Formats: sequence, C-alpha cells, structure tokens
Amino acid sequence: MSADSTRASIRAVASLAGVSPSTVSRALNSPELVNAETRRRVLECAERLGYQPNRAAQSLVLGRTRNVGLIVPDIANPFFAPFIKGVEAYFRDTEYAVFLADTDEDTATEVRLAEAMVERVDGLILCAPRMSGTRLRAIAAKTTVVLANRTSRAAPSILQDFQPGMDQAVAHVHALGHRRCAYLSGPANSWSNRRRRRFLGVACAERGIELVDLGPYEPRFTDGYRAADEVLAAGVSAVFAYNDLVALGVLSRVTARGVPVPNEPGGRGLSIVGFDDIPMASMTNPPLTTVAIPVDAVSRAAAATMHSMLDPGAPKAPPLPPAAELATRLLIRGTTGPV
Repeated sequence: MSADSTRASIRAVASLAGVSPSTVSRALNSPELVNAETRRRVLECAERLGYQPNRAAQSLVLGRTRNVGLIVPDIANPFFAPFIKGVEAYFRDTEYAVFLADTDEDTATEVRLAEAMVERVDGLILCAPRMSGTRLRAIAAKTTVVLANRTSRAAPSILQDFQPGMDQAVAHVHALGHRRCAYLSGPANSWSNRRRRRFLGVACAERGIELVDLGPYEPRFTDGYRAADEVLAAGVSAVFAYNDLVALGVLSRVTARGVPVPNEPGGRGLSIVGFDDIPMASMTNPPLTTVAIPVDAVSRAAAATMHSMLDPGAPKAPPLPPAAELATRLLIRGTTGPV
C-alpha cells in the first residue's frame, strides 16, 4: 500500500466518522487520548471501510515494530526446531511477528545479529546465547531481552532444571555397575555445558564414580564421531555426551569399530547416555538412552515472558509453567547396559 493510499484511507475513515484524520490516527494508535465514544465510532467506520493501518508507518509514529527477534545457535540442530515452533506458535495469535536468526554456533555472529536486530524488533529472545556477560548487558540496555538457558542480572531467564535428569542418569549407570565414565564436554563458552558438567560431577562424586573429562566438542554429530576414538582410548565403560548429536556420533563410530553398545557380559563394550531427546534418539538401533529436556515448556515460558514485558496492559498471558514442568528426566532406552 502506498503512502497516498494510506492517507486516502485515513481521510475516508475520518469523513465517514465526522472527525479529522489526526483524530483517526490518535484513536487507532493512542486510544487513551480520545474519548471512548469517538474511538468507538472511528473503529466502526474503519471496519466498515476495511481500513488496514500501515504497519511500517505505525512503527515510525509509535517507535514500535510489533516484531520479536529470536536468535538460536543452530537451526540445523533438531533440538532447536521445537523451541522455534513453540515461540512462533505463541505469537501467532498476537499482533507480533517473529524474526528468526541462526548464529551457526559462532559467538561473533551472535553478537552481530543481536546488534542488527535491536533496531528492527521490540524485543529479543536469546536461546542459549554464548556471548560474554558484558555484551549481553549491552544488548539488554538497548532493547527488551528474555533469555532461555542462560542467566544474567540484565534480563529475565527461563531455565531448565538440569539436576533431576543428571541425578537419574548417574544413578542409572551406577546401578548397572559402571565406575569409570567419561563426559564429552560441549562448547567451552556454553552456560548449559557448565551446568551439566557441574551436576554430573556432583552426582558422580556422591556415588564414587570416576569421571574423565574429554573435549570440548562442538555439539554436532561429526564431533561425536571424532570423539569416539578418544572415549575408547580412555578405558571407560560408559560415556555421558553433551547432547544427543554428539552421542549419536559416538554410537556410529564405535559400532563401526565393532564395539558392542551397550556392554556385553565380561566387560567389553560401551554404554552411552545423550542429552536433549531429539526425535532421532528413539530411531537409532539401539535407541539412545538420554536425558529429556522440556523444550515446549521452556519456549512457551520465554514467549509469554516477552509478551508480558512488551504489553503489560494486554490480556494476561498464560501463566509460566511450574518448576516441575521445567525439570529434565532420564529416558532409559537401549544404549545402556550392565558392565
């Protein structure tokens, strides 16, 4: 729609309602400045004429874009697909559009994309951001920010509860007789990786399990495939992977080397535990034992938090999920067995 047609439409609404074009603009964009009867008449006339306000023009007048930015580390990682869908599904029935950006697991790209999107959106949802705390605070000073799987005093955070799932995973391998295990670390600058390692380490220490650290590795299948040889050289009977993609890479490589998964009687073989519960985790042979993350609850909570911050006067968003819905849990499948 051209600027001329937009002005003509405003004039048509104004003429039908018996008010000035500026009154029409105020009734649509700043209703608190117009009495209720006038606004009702303007809205009825606008609906009768089928008038649609120009969003770009509105953003210039109001300083609001009605856009929300969403930045994720890697859209090719199956873990992030349901998170993206959850955020988009939440905003589908609102006036907001969601703009998606992918950092390809690169911190410099993440910072550049966030800086670029600040001028084009009303708020940013950052999923598992890797940027430094200083950079994060600088972004949060320029726009509304909501974090998922990262903490900062500069912005509200929606966090998974890693501890239950990690405790269950360690208790499981301990009950199977494993006493020397490896952890395949994720990216060194990942907040989630540090949290997972912390809870894993505590749970192993409590049960007398020796934990060997290997990595860091990028959270990709190829890095898991590469890590498998180091796992076998480390002389461990079980391995905890940073995520399912890394775990599936390990499974593929050790199977190719003729190593049984899970362990065979007599001590030969390897047990593997992943993290995330991506769709492929249940499709492998054997299916992957993994710690499941409540992605739907996290994405819904992040979107609802952003909506409530951008529109405090809007109809109340659904309540945030209770803590129980944000807790991780172990799914025992076929890649773990007794020593």
